[in-house]
Amino acid sequence: MVRMFRSLYDWSLAQAVRPHAPQALGIVSFAEAVIFPIPVDVMLVPMTMARPEHWMRYASIATITSVLGGVLGYFLGTFFYEFSTAYIISADNEALLQAQELLQAYGFWVIFIAAFMPIPYKVFTLAAGFLTMSLWLFVVGSIVGRAARFFLVAGLAHVLGSQYEAWIRRHIEPIGWALVAAFIAFLGMREW
Repeated sequence: MVRMFRSLYDWSLAQAVRPHAPQALGIVSFAEAVIFPIPVDVMLVPMTMARPEHWMRYASIATITSVLGGVLGYFLGTFFYEFSTAYIISADNEALLQAQELLQAYGFWVIFIAAFMPIPYKVFTLAAGFLTMSLWLFVVGSIVGRAARFFLVAGLAHVLGSQYEAWIRRHIEPIGWALVAAFIAFLGMREW
């Protein structure tokens, strides 16, 4: 039986202790805020579990670089909205219109929630730029939301990681396949 998620998990843990892991985390965090579809948590959790004493450093790196990526997304939305929505995120107009409506109605709180939740933050960065939302409010909402998320995730991995590492290793396959099924169901519901 192929153990795809176990192999990926083991690979992530091995990468987490390499000397350039913090730089890779920064690159992934930056890219995730603009173009990358994979959440930062996929790197942040194994890195924290491999080196729990660095959890605050890793959360800080993820926060800072993600907010910088969000600012790039904001400016892409301001100056290159058509190009960005067509070629960078390939989002359908409905998702962008919903993001724009939410931003117009709730501004800061929408950015905070988008930065905190595992939803496509990049859609909101582009929409905020397109709507010329206050850059100051955008940055503050992004910092607060991203810091809350990444410090929570890294903190939990730091506190619970060593206790649950064996459990995760045993159950990684069903967890991984459940996440794939949930993602496919989510895509199916969006299309339906």
